[in-house]
Amino acid sequence: MLKPVGSLILVGLAGALFGLQDGAHPPYVKMTEHDPDGIGISYMGREIAQVMGHEAADWLDRPEREAEEAPSMLVKSLKLKPGMKIADIGAGSGYLSFMMAKPVSPGGVVYAEDIQPEMIDIVKKKSAENGQKNVIPWIGTTTDPKLPPASIDLMIMVDVYHEFDQPYEMVSSMVKDLKKGGRLVFVEYRKEDPDVPIKLVHKMSVAQVRKEMAIFPLDYQQTIEILPRQHIIVFTRR
Repeated sequence: MLKPVGSLILVGLAGALFGLQDGAHPPYVKMTEHDPDGIGISYMGREIAQVMGHEAADWLDRPEREAEEAPSMLVKSLKLKPGMKIADIGAGSGYLSFMMAKPVSPGGVVYAEDIQPEMIDIVKKKSAENGQKNVIPWIGTTTDPKLPPASIDLMIMVDVYHEFDQPYEMVSSMVKDLKKGGRLVFVEYRKEDPDVPIKLVHKMSVAQVRKEMAIFPLDYQQTIEILPRQHIIVFTRR
């Protein structure tokens, strides 16, 4: 775990690396050559990936997902408790949202946040069909999930962060919505592992995630390596 002084050092290093002034943030750099699966914009040394559209929602709900990615193991690792307020950022079809809704009951809620109205409609349909009332479909924007400030115990992004086209603005908004001590969790395909069968621009390394979060009031807690293909990278809000 990084102590606050370590985080401050990382912030200073990030600022020095990118030549940042107070109040500024790392630039979005247009690339002359880029990965065909990226958007041609570089942020802090990596290309931002293209967004997976609602047309691929069935892939999120594929029957083999448990065998390939062990999402039930992911949910167990989060140590959720009744009454918690969770935000599933970029929830898509709500696959994980509904899994997390059970352990936070009674009294807890899961905001299934997404920017695509079509995904929100899928979540609404599922909720009506399965009767789970504590999953709240929630429309956000590319810069702000529009959640109640300082209200969230845990925010999770499953294979989502690398697709944010304005990551600085979005994480800034997310941090404001976390309670102090609240957790920010990244689940990303391991870039360090060439055997993970995912396109390169859709993978992230632990080092890259930590570098990008170093400019925010977050403390790195741990990386949990229990999933077949993905890191679970955990930060807390200072």
